[in-house]
Amino acid sequence: MAQVLEFKLPDLGEGLTEAEIVRWLVAVGDVVAVDQPVVEVETAKAMVEVPCPYGGVVTARYGEEGTELPVGAPLLTVAVGGTGEPGPAPAVEEGAGAAAEPTGTAASAESAVSAVSSEYSGNVLVGYGTAGPAARRRRVRQTAPAAAAPVPAAAPAPTHQGPVPVISPLVRKLARDGGLDLRQVRGSGPEGLILRADVELALATARDHREPASAPVAPAPSVAPAGERVPLRGVRGAVADKLSRSRTEIPDATCWVDADATELMAARAAMNAAGGPKISLLALLARICVHALARFPELNSTVDTAAREIVRLPDVHLGFAAQTPRGLVVPVVKDAGRRTAESLTEEFGRLTEAARQSALTPADLTGGTFTLNNYGVFGVDGSTPIINHPEAAMLGVGRIIPKPWVHRGELAVRQVVQLSLTFDHRVCDGGTAGGFLRYVADCVEQPAVLLRTV
Repeated sequence: MAQVLEFKLPDLGEGLTEAEIVRWLVAVGDVVAVDQPVVEVETAKAMVEVPCPYGGVVTARYGEEGTELPVGAPLLTVAVGGTGEPGPAPAVEEGAGAAAEPTGTAASAESAVSAVSSEYSGNVLVGYGTAGPAARRRRVRQTAPAAAAPVPAAAPAPTHQGPVPVISPLVRKLARDGGLDLRQVRGSGPEGLILRADVELALATARDHREPASAPVAPAPSVAPAGERVPLRGVRGAVADKLSRSRTEIPDATCWVDADATELMAARAAMNAAGGPKISLLALLARICVHALARFPELNSTVDTAAREIVRLPDVHLGFAAQTPRGLVVPVVKDAGRRTAESLTEEFGRLTEAARQSALTPADLTGGTFTLNNYGVFGVDGSTPIINHPEAAMLGVGRIIPKPWVHRGELAVRQVVQLSLTFDHRVCDGGTAGGFLRYVADCVEQPAVLLRTV
């Protein structure tokens, strides 16, 4: 006999407490290998594939796609260690339309589904082995401990005399809350599996039968404006929570300045013309940021509200805003202060591509101490962004465009950019914030300032 092991949603790190099931990679009855990915989940940080630590046959899955599960909740059960031979002379229970066929690996149902009514706990469905789909359609009755629960299988039938073929805990809860006996429900899923739509249809039918035909139907009260409803979950929900917390906790202020970026653009062009890897504009702005933070360390900090302390951080881990199909994310370039312009360009490129492919890990998205927001890529000049909690400041960079500018006492057309700094007023006053922003603008206007001050 095989042993059924329960695999729970593991701790994905970085303080994450829940994840949403995006896509199942295995089905009930599939054979899985050790460390094979079995489900794709989306956390507040990233989309990840979760590998199973067991090898064997999947006997149950918990949760439908779109369901949010807390860390530690069951994901699936796997029958391991089976011999592939049928158990000792079990009695066959013929279900409606079910044929008696040879069974594969017999699976103990201990912890297999775990949430079906206890009146069925003496019936265990076995046969989720490797002998093919026909073997998985056989239902076998055997004696099991009181805590055992059925593994979903069986052909659909109008009523069920034995175990009810239901996998999803949500479906069971929906039926229980509606007072519905699942034995009276015909499953429309594979091998008679009862789906959420089956339960909802049965509940609606029951309500129709209970209501008198002549009873007038009162219009439902309008409780919210009509329109499309988009759940705030996954990345979108995490962004909403973080921005709300930032605005609630952080007394932010914004200052801005226009700067002549003509010399910076010329310096970048000269660097790239000299050969070697191309240097991005974002990398040059990052270099300016980290040197400005070295002069104004108050802005590379966080506030410990419980201890009422400002914590100045020794290293600069530079976040940058990146728009992806899944929403706005902020990948983090670790140890930005120790990187060259080439290294920064390479890391920005790597993280941006990973963001587009939804391949960022939780580690790529956490640990930032300061954020660089290049909203100029959207064709706008300025912004007053919300600070990326729990950081203390964010530098915004608008588009660089030709504008009239007084240069050396004469009107000229120059490449002008607007720079803005949103900062936590608890960590510093306007003088410090203005000094930081002015230093950044000076370096943009005269890149040689970096050579003089570093």
